Amino acid sequence: MTRFSTRLALSIVASLTIYAAALSPSSAQRLPDPTRFESAIEAFERADRQNPPPEGAIVLTGSSSIARWNDESIEALAPLTVIPRGFGGSIMADVLHYLDRVALNYRPRALLIYEGDNDTGSGNPIPKDVILSQLREIIAKTHAALPETRIYVLSVKPSVLRWPFWDLAQDVNAGYREIAASDPLVYYVDVATPLLNDDGSVMTDIFVRDDLHLNPMGNLIWGAAIRAALMPREIRYE
Repeated sequence: MTRFSTRLALSIVASLTIYAAALSPSSAQRLPDPTRFESAIEAFERADRQNPPPEGAIVLTGSSSIARWNDESIEALAPLTVIPRGFGGSIMADVLHYLDRVALNYRPRALLIYEGDNDTGSGNPIPKDVILSQLREIIAKTHAALPETRIYVLSVKPSVLRWPFWDLAQDVNAGYREIAASDPLVYYVDVATPLLNDDGSVMTDIFVRDDLHLNPMGNLIWGAAIRAALMPREIRYE
């Protein structure tokens, strides 16, 4: 057995008990308090006062896979003008709570969201219907303020650490895809398939030591998928 396959096997075994608990009717949970990110949002606002970003750019927000890519995204998506506003550990409810301050205040022409990873990837997952309802609220609130803003919703990515929860994540991805299909201003971006092997298993050499976050090679694959989705529509507005 290779080192990578051993890591995958150990991760799956370690998560099976948690996964069983996640499917139990007793696994209902209270959503965490979004104000735990207040200091992160205030840091964005201080940076904005020192160097105000432009209106009409593309805001990138979401959990740690975006947050860890914040600095790289500017170069990876050039010449598109992007405002990276990922905050690690967040869930869809947190983006909804901070939508005005983390996105709408910039009056973006487009908004890219990565959430669902933390929502689904734990022993007490947030129900799919709750996640999708929160996304619909984000879309409705965005279009109430900015009727022409395009919204790109990234699929939940697979990972070695959270492979036991991949079925749950795929259900959420299917919901994202349906929402996008019903709204001409919403686009589903598949960043999951490029991270899978031909047999449908997750690649194991694209993560840092935690087996969750992408390493430089993983980020190149992830960034290429995002760039391919954004460029055909967004380059004309630069």
